[in-house]
This record gives sequence, C-alpha cells and structure tokens, in this order.
Amino acid sequence: MAFIQLETQGAVATLTIDRPKALNALNSAVLEELDAAIDALDLSAVRCLIITGGGEKSFVAGADIGEMSTLTKAEGTAFGKKGNDVFRKIETLPIPVIAAVNGFALGGGNELAMSCDIRICSDNAVFGQPEVGLGITPGFGGTQRLARLVGPGMAKQLIYTARNIKADEALRIGLVNAVYPVEELLPAAQKMAAGIAKNAPIAVRACKKAINEGLELGMDDALALEEGLFGSCFETHDQIEGMGCFMSREKPKPKPVFTNN
Repeated sequence: MAFIQLETQGAVATLTIDRPKALNALNSAVLEELDAAIDALDLSAVRCLIITGGGEKSFVAGADIGEMSTLTKAEGTAFGKKGNDVFRKIETLPIPVIAAVNGFALGGGNELAMSCDIRICSDNAVFGQPEVGLGITPGFGGTQRLARLVGPGMAKQLIYTARNIKADEALRIGLVNAVYPVEELLPAAQKMAAGIAKNAPIAVRACKKAINEGLELGMDDALALEEGLFGSCFETHDQIEGMGCFMSREKPKPKPVFTNN
C-alpha cells in the first residue's frame, strides 16, 4: 500500500496513515487503502488495534480539500458515504481500537479518531471540525459521533464555530481519555493495547458489543443485550480457565488464537 503501514507485534496491530507531506489528509485512495487494511487484519490473532498518523505533525489533518473542491452534489454524497463506510467498519470492528492522535486531528481526522473506542493524544494535538468555514458540513460522522461523545451543546458549539481546540480542552470535554508528551504517546498506546490484549478476548469483544449496541437501545433492551452476552461467555475456554485459576490462585494459560468456544 502507498499510504498505509500495517504492523503486528504479538496480539497488537498498529495501522499508520503515512502521507506526511499532505499531513496524512484523506483522499479516495487513502480511504480505499484504509478499508483494505482493516479487511486484512487477522482477527483470529489480533486482539487490539492502534491507529496513528505518520510523521510528527499530524494524525490526519482532514479530508483532502483539493479533491473535494471540484465535486458535484452526487460525488460529494458518494465521497461522504465512502468515508462513513470505512469509519463505521472501524467502529464496529470486533476488537478494541485505540486512536493515538499525534498532532492535527481536524475534520475527517477527528471523525476517524471518534470512530475508535479510545482516544489518547500528544500534548501538541489539535482537534476540530472546521467544515462550515469551507461551506460544507462534517461528512464522515462528525455531526453524530461528536454529539454522542461530548454532548449536543458542546458539539454544536465546536461545529458551528469551526473552532479548533488543543489537547487540554479535548481532555476537559471528554473527547480524549489522556494526554501524553509526544515521545510517550505511542508507547502509552502500546502499553494500553497490550493490557487489553492479555485479557480474555471473547469477554472483551462481548463488552465492546454490549456498550456500542446498548447505547442505541432503551435501558430494558440494553440490559437484555448484556444478559445474553454475559451468558455467552460461559462454557468458553476463557471463562473456565479464568475462573478456575482465580479459585486456585494460578495464572491463566491464555489461548493464543480466538475461537468461539
């Protein structure tokens, strides 16, 4: 791939958007490669994915304005769908995804980060949805995920004003989970991913499904969803091994490859 680097170490995969001369801006080619890279993940072995940007300045500076500037209404709608389809695939990936945001995360970059389960950033990170200043709306899920993450009032303020915010404000409003010095960001993401990967993969996947799908349901239906996923963990290797070792005070013997039992 020309713009995506995908590396796997143990049970953790790291996907790097590598178009630093364009601040990793998302054009059609990058979105297509991102989609292909997600499809290429070996979900029988990978238990956590990190997404980050190449270079020191930018996670993803946004969608490629040069490409968008000449689009027709129909082409604009199709471009929005292309981005939304890829980001939704990331959001619904069975395994947890961590965004390690280094530098600019504007427009499509912020939308990409928001499609991940957890966002951590460097202290030089900058977030924003600047689209209305360009005469368009956010098109890759920004109007929907931002409101769900930080509340409708704050989301409307950020989107209507097209104002960028720095890492400390992103932390304050709950857009990111933690802020690190630039040189500590990727090691922190790797440490977090390794901690996730050592836990029972069936249970972790079930928790992601319960949270993501439960947020779209009423409480009674959400609790029924949780009950079913809770029950589905029983009689699995992970549950038998984990509880057995807890009772005997031994360390669990991890099953290296994910299965459904």
